[in-house]
Amino acid sequence: MMKSASESYKAAGVDITAGYKAVELMKQHIGRTVTPGVVSGIGGFGGLFRPEFAGMKDPVLVSGTDGVGTKLRLAFLLDRHDTVGIDCVAMSVNDIICCGAAPLFFLDYIACGKNVPEKIASVVAGIAEGCVQSGAALIGGETAEMPGFYPEDEYDLAGFAVGIVDREKIIDGSRMEKGDVLIALPSSGVHSNGFSLVRKVFDLENNKDLTAPVAELNGASLGETLLEPTRIYVKPMLALFEKADVRAVSHITGGGFYENIPRSIPKGFTAKVEKSAVRTPAIFDLIASRGGIPERDMFNTYNMGVGMCVTVAKKDADLAVSVLQDAGVDAYIFGEIAEGDEGIVLC
Repeated sequence: MMKSASESYKAAGVDITAGYKAVELMKQHIGRTVTPGVVSGIGGFGGLFRPEFAGMKDPVLVSGTDGVGTKLRLAFLLDRHDTVGIDCVAMSVNDIICCGAAPLFFLDYIACGKNVPEKIASVVAGIAEGCVQSGAALIGGETAEMPGFYPEDEYDLAGFAVGIVDREKIIDGSRMEKGDVLIALPSSGVHSNGFSLVRKVFDLENNKDLTAPVAELNGASLGETLLEPTRIYVKPMLALFEKADVRAVSHITGGGFYENIPRSIPKGFTAKVEKSAVRTPAIFDLIASRGGIPERDMFNTYNMGVGMCVTVAKKDADLAVSVLQDAGVDAYIFGEIAEGDEGIVLC
């Protein structure tokens, strides 16, 4: 049993015994994420993982890191902390799957003004859920209590994922051809980007109606709609890689269509997106109308209902849509690859 305690440190605002309690509360959630590669338990100085290389000719590790950003303000305002952990995992695993990499493990970092064990455990419950959805093991993390640096009721959250892919199966856009087809994987909403603008548009800090039904959102509240966690695309994408000729993948995050889709398009090609084909959820129309935001700025800030864009060989377009739909993603075709150097054109 842990006997470490310091009354002097506690008087300075750091209660290390609260940290021990938080770890105990976390364990039930972390246990859900254990995979065969996990070697160590929680509590050591490092998280140990033994990857399986069988069947791989030249295994390559792929890493990604991110946080949740100012979406956390909404979690504070609603005092709900069990979903932002999913966002934290999603932002990293959705990035590395773009390279074709299957996530192996995840580590988190939580910095807070005051360690309330139940709140920290709730955050970790979300992280664990994100790991389960992506097949990653949660093998470690850090909770830092920083009084005077963060307000007592606030925290920041970040993490990173490591995945693996056989070198010959890396997806990098190098095999892209004119006529390849763009497939949209629908988002679950705003995901975790553009929340500084969301907060301004809806004046979230002073909005007393976050839990009230909103007609434009089909009766859902603004708070629950915005807090909806980022969709994790790992398992559907892994299924797609097995069946279709995938040429490129873009995770649509901050910067929207204009920044993210061109990142997967090599020089000499342009993604032609049929704007009318994009299935845009009501929350984006509400943001645009309430904020008076021009259409281009919306497509340059938000995912607009497309969380991921996948480019496949034309011959595999229908197959790809079918595979993704069988995996629970209502995917659809929304453009094609053309020659040119514009990167992306919305037409």
